[in-house]
Amino acid sequence: MTQTPLPGSEIQGDPVLRFRSIWISDIHLGTRGCQAERLLDFLRYTESDYLYLVGDIVDGWHLRRRWYWPQAHNDVVQKVLRRARHGTKVFYVPGNHDEAARGFCGLHFGGVYVVNEVIHETADGKRMLVMHGDQFDAVVGYARWLALLGDKAYDAALFVNRIFNMARKKLGLPYWSLSAYLKHKVKNAVEYIGSFETFIAEAAHHQKADAVLCGHIHHAEIRQIGSVLYLNDGDWVESCTAIVEDFDGKLRIIRWAEERDRLVMPLMAR
Repeated sequence: MTQTPLPGSEIQGDPVLRFRSIWISDIHLGTRGCQAERLLDFLRYTESDYLYLVGDIVDGWHLRRRWYWPQAHNDVVQKVLRRARHGTKVFYVPGNHDEAARGFCGLHFGGVYVVNEVIHETADGKRMLVMHGDQFDAVVGYARWLALLGDKAYDAALFVNRIFNMARKKLGLPYWSLSAYLKHKVKNAVEYIGSFETFIAEAAHHQKADAVLCGHIHHAEIRQIGSVLYLNDGDWVESCTAIVEDFDGKLRIIRWAEERDRLVMPLMAR
């Protein structure tokens, strides 16, 4: 399957954005919902000293059911490996969809270190616990068959999302995640997200961490929960988000569709 590069991806030169650290997760390579071209675009215009891949990078669940691996998905892997070769410290924290990689924790491949969880020290000295977060999901942990059923329903929702955004593109409208909007309007989903965030923050507090960063629930967020700063880097299926750290230790969410319009489009106009 041939995918068309995003407009402006041919711009040459130094990256527009330079960070100390970048966290991305829930890319789900191997699925049709994966926004690989948008992620490649993000990686093309950013650099960092640290890059954390916070789980569900490759969707092993989906690949076991049906093989799907276009060139853009391979390009994402190659781009990450190239960063590791060029000096970026890359950590890979496996999630539930790529859980087979947990058997390789403690090893490194091509400069990519595989860890179950890791402590990151921010530029201003905060201890941040980094984990995927699925171990706090009772559905994944204790009712795997229900999680797999939900995964199929999620695939269906993403299919509708793709059709919806194809129509928006023809109308000249920017990408917008219908599936994410619907998910966060459902009362049970909102309650689940709140409980998940609280459990994660409590776990970080017990490990004497100042902050915790995870993925898993596809909902980018930064908020204080008690004594712990909770961060979620979102996903590259619905929202196309990342968490970044500036060189002074400031942490923020990047929503790439918005950030790209603000920073890259002016370069095209030169």
